[in-house]
Amino acid sequence: MTINKQIDLPVKPDLKINVSDVFGIDTKLTVKGYKNKSDWVPGIDKSYVFDKDTTLSILAGFEHNRRVMIQGFHGTGKSTHIEQIAARLNWPCVRINLDSHISRIDLLGKDAIKLDDGKQITEFQEGLLPWSIQNPVALVFDEYDAGRPDVMFVIQRILEVEGKLTLLDQNKIITPHSSFRLFATTNTVGLGDMTGLYHGTQQINQGQLDRWHILTTLNYLDPKQEYKVVDSKLGGFKGVKNQEIIKNMIKLANLTRSGFANGDISTLMSPRTVISWCQNYKIFKDLSTSFKLSFLNKCDDVEKSIISEYFQRCFDIEIENT
Repeated sequence: MTINKQIDLPVKPDLKINVSDVFGIDTKLTVKGYKNKSDWVPGIDKSYVFDKDTTLSILAGFEHNRRVMIQGFHGTGKSTHIEQIAARLNWPCVRINLDSHISRIDLLGKDAIKLDDGKQITEFQEGLLPWSIQNPVALVFDEYDAGRPDVMFVIQRILEVEGKLTLLDQNKIITPHSSFRLFATTNTVGLGDMTGLYHGTQQINQGQLDRWHILTTLNYLDPKQEYKVVDSKLGGFKGVKNQEIIKNMIKLANLTRSGFANGDISTLMSPRTVISWCQNYKIFKDLSTSFKLSFLNKCDDVEKSIISEYFQRCFDIEIENT
């Protein structure tokens, strides 16, 4: 794959998708995808569980070219949700994490020196943003509320559906591809973080926030759904005893999530952490050891007593904080 190569797909999606069959959601919403799959399409996770409201919001974004922002705690699978929908639509998808190291130049591009017939020449190399805009790409901005001000003002230019991108250095105006789509994930709703749980997040300019057409919130899975996801990732972990262990692991994970939301602890267990814990338990054959290696050792020493209490409530086992 090369960023300079155009994606060879029809201008408009050419395959009608049955939302009910593909996503298991009872809805009248119709959506189109692509018959052919390019290198930029994410792989399909067959065990992925789709949240109804979030899925419908994302599908509306794809079908009707709506700008969709997904808010929620980390570990809820916001970005993965978009990727797994794109995978089933065969829609190319690119994720950009807006951490503090991403600059305006990274997004737009910069002059690069290259050899041409043995001579060094300077040529403008487009960044991911102008390339994505000119292709049938679903562009996902992760950690949107952590973006630098100079980056956010660049993004504001393209938030309008017909928003054209002006490359001042190149005296060039880019018109978006008709199948370009824009999504964002965020831990806050753009008002900043008053809890101290998400360091580095910023308040989002209200004029920019208004340009996002759909804002949806993704919470953690229902325990029964999470059990299905965790169980699907494990091989040879059958039996009533092991099923009960998984259920108690998920129960403990939900206690950490409630504690995190209430500000009692600063680290929580995501479904990914639960899966890692199960996998490590299969290796070490010990609940306490595998729990420490999978989660407890990541936590602040001051909070380990609270988390150990969660562990005891779920498994009736004293755990030593060493």
